[in-house]
Amino acid sequence: MLKALSRPAVKLVERYLPDPYIFVLLLTVIAAAAAIAVERQTPLAVLRFWGDGFWNLLTFSMQMLLVLVTGFMLASSPPVSRLLQRLAGLANNAGAAILLVTLVSLAASWINWGFGLVVGALFAKELARQIKVDYRLLVASAYSGFVVWHGGLAGSVPLVIATEGHFAVEQIGVIGTGETIFSLFNVAIVLCLFVAVPLVNRMMLPDEKDSVYIDPALLGETETKRPRITRPAERLENSTTLAWLVGIPGLLFLFDHFVLQGGGLNLNVVNFLFLFLAIVLHRTPQSLLNSLHEAIKGGAGIVIQFPFYAGIMAIMVQSGLAETLSGALISFATEATLPFWSFISAGIVNIFVPSGGGQWAVQAPVMLPAAQALGVDIPRVAMAVAWGDAWTNLLQPFWALPVLGIAGLKAKDIMGFCLIQLLITGIIIAVGLTWF
Repeated sequence: MLKALSRPAVKLVERYLPDPYIFVLLLTVIAAAAAIAVERQTPLAVLRFWGDGFWNLLTFSMQMLLVLVTGFMLASSPPVSRLLQRLAGLANNAGAAILLVTLVSLAASWINWGFGLVVGALFAKELARQIKVDYRLLVASAYSGFVVWHGGLAGSVPLVIATEGHFAVEQIGVIGTGETIFSLFNVAIVLCLFVAVPLVNRMMLPDEKDSVYIDPALLGETETKRPRITRPAERLENSTTLAWLVGIPGLLFLFDHFVLQGGGLNLNVVNFLFLFLAIVLHRTPQSLLNSLHEAIKGGAGIVIQFPFYAGIMAIMVQSGLAETLSGALISFATEATLPFWSFISAGIVNIFVPSGGGQWAVQAPVMLPAAQALGVDIPRVAMAVAWGDAWTNLLQPFWALPVLGIAGLKAKDIMGFCLIQLLITGIIIAVGLTWF
């Protein structure tokens, strides 16, 4: 049944889903028009919101570009390439490849969302080198594991409300991760998704006549030969000593951060880890640079699109449109249904504000008073917002850009499969939030 459902969904998306750049332009127009029509903002005011906020994600944009680049460099290093090859060898047919890449992506995304995006995409490429499998579904399966990130160790919302001095601390206090990430209802949702998402991907595997394969030669070599040195400068470019003189101190810094200082993972730490592991494992600067030149090709979408999303977020937040939308969707909620409607509202807002922490800042002033007025469990409502943010990433191409860049595909190639996952995971999450 799922195979039959996925076929028209894939064809529909391939035909009508535009390039993510066109998608972000359409969202810009929609957000601006809605701010004028719904919030009675003047065109000049909306123009100023948009222009003033256009560069607000520059730091995040660079972080995301580095997630792609450093993750690619790490995975293309000879030791990691060999590890991925051996791991991919565990799958002996197309169905096993789909199951394996989904499970790896789910586990990596639960640990850290940036880690999950890169590991899933690179593992999908390695599987495609070894096994004849529909490449679109393989990459879609790698991306589908991302759905669990906000219920995992790096979830923005649960980590924010577990931090002393967060912006809503006077209203709700500090809520530990035992009530959010490690609560019974959240663990139940995560476990259900770890079972359902791989099985759904496997059941969507097209017949051979409908499958789209990729020539492994187009995926590039996993290892490069050591070049012949003919110039004195090339001795530095191919010096293991020079690479390790910088790379090993970087790893020592991480040891200090994690072990001696008890620090945690964030996006900067993940990128630092990927970069310095790549420096050490590539052994020479030239090997690292060759990998960098290959990796950077996939970053074009991030560079051009993220500023537009920053502008959309500014319109949504500063015009009051995000708050109005959230309030409208929970205005008829009851004590029993507030988590569900919080989840749905967060999913819709995420289309325009694809940022977990930013979305919580927008929706918390609406959701928390409603939860307190109705006597609803605050951690459950907070996690409903978190799950809504993660859920519609299966539809919103913003977070797929690093995966698509690494895999060399377009959004229309994978979003038909993701649409089926959107429907099924939405049911699982909604039931978990409402009845567990």
